[in-house]
Amino acid sequence: MKELTEQELHNLAMNIVGRELEAQGYEFMAVNSALKKNPQFVCIKEKQVYFIVVRNVAYDQNPRVYDANLMKKIKQHAVGYKAITYYAGVGLSNAKDEYLPVYLNEDYIVDYDGLIEV
Repeated sequence: MKELTEQELHNLAMNIVGRELEAQGYEFMAVNSALKKNPQFVCIKEKQVYFIVVRNVAYDQNPRVYDANLMKKIKQHAVGYKAITYYAGVGLSNAKDEYLPVYLNEDYIVDYDGLIEV
């Protein structure tokens, strides 16, 4: 069993959010999957620009709680682009035992309630 790395968990979270954005009609202008580079998605929908920050959140943490200082910086950056800022926290955990890591090709549980406007 291979444990997913931090980058792989981040990419998985981005894929989950990206599929939802696509289904809701967002068009991707820029995608950044590098850790610690924000925002992950710059999208447009109905002529409105959106900055979306995606975070993988460990099992014992609440995926709806975000780093207020980081999101304040992103929101200030978004103002220059007249963009709306969203946070997307994705909780990922091992399906058999939430205290175990998420493994490659093993079942996992997703705790994701959608975009949170900042």
